[in-house]
Amino acid sequence: MSLADLLAKNMGSKLEISSFDTQKEDRKNKNKEENLILPKNEHRLVFLYEKRNGKPVTIIGRFQLEENEKKEVLKLLKSKLACGGAIKDEYIELQGDLKDKTKVILENNSWKFKNR
Repeated sequence: MSLADLLAKNMGSKLEISSFDTQKEDRKNKNKEENLILPKNEHRLVFLYEKRNGKPVTIIGRFQLEENEKKEVLKLLKSKLACGGAIKDEYIELQGDLKDKTKVILENNSWKFKNR
């Protein structure tokens, strides 16, 4: 049976649909629905230490906060520790090996941690 015969018997595709789903998924904010916003005394922050290109980096996370609140925490840490830093998803990255100093500053602001 040829293609022309299949189309003649309506066994091919139907192009009579009047509506099409053309929405693009928002890749930047796809996890926004999954994120829970917790008060800072319910967070269990974890500290990681990495070396990138021979330079130390302290990673603190997982912050489940609004974006502007994460920026305030980063600003506080950068000003108190006199270092650079950035926000990557739910984590804050600081330049240097600052785990102990960061814990002291965040404990004074009523944050909690996992003991590792």
